Amino acid sequence: MGSKNKLKRFNENATFNNVFQPTREELINGEFPLKGKWNKEVFKNNHPLVLELGCGKGEYSVGLAERYPEKNFIGIDIKGARFWRGAKTAVEGGMHNVAFLRTQIELIENCFAEGEVSEIWITFPDPQIKYKRTKHRLTNSEFLQRYKKILKHGGLMNLKTDSEFMHGYTLGLLHGQGHEVIYANHNVYRNEGAPEEVTAIQTFYESQYLEQNKPITYIQFKIR
Repeated sequence: MGSKNKLKRFNENATFNNVFQPTREELINGEFPLKGKWNKEVFKNNHPLVLELGCGKGEYSVGLAERYPEKNFIGIDIKGARFWRGAKTAVEGGMHNVAFLRTQIELIENCFAEGEVSEIWITFPDPQIKYKRTKHRLTNSEFLQRYKKILKHGGLMNLKTDSEFMHGYTLGLLHGQGHEVIYANHNVYRNEGAPEEVTAIQTFYESQYLEQNKPITYIQFKIR
């Protein structure tokens, strides 16, 4: 994407009422006004709040929001030029139960209060295969503890990925640390039993993976 295109998208994001872009300083200093108040201030209801981490173009957040009007969804990514697509689709479609937040996942505890979130989706994250990149893996122990703080008691986690490495790493970590694995499938389109929203919603890149016959994996779990 050219720099002019990126700039155009950043400028357009600033006009969308469903896009929130706090500064790092604002978050670290505890000055983000929506922490603990997303439903009251943004969605104007008390529906369950669901996050998609590393949402990319926002297709999954929008797809889930269309499917579940009785829930609120927030797609989170540091690259606003990417989720511009999802934000624009939601604005044009008059969707009021989906929003987008531009921030780093490491700062998620600064964006949401304890127990504010009902469910989290992690869709096609970078598996960070090199050992020295383990700290950036979105399902490592540190990240799981961050998620636990903002999740309600019994809140659900979902990991959907084309990376067999990420699937295996996460499953091993979950079992090793005594977390509750509710469902695991190493090929959701070949094996029956995956939740409907796992196969009914496909991202742009997921469609490409399927054309290459790459298996798509899925884990649903609870953090102990």
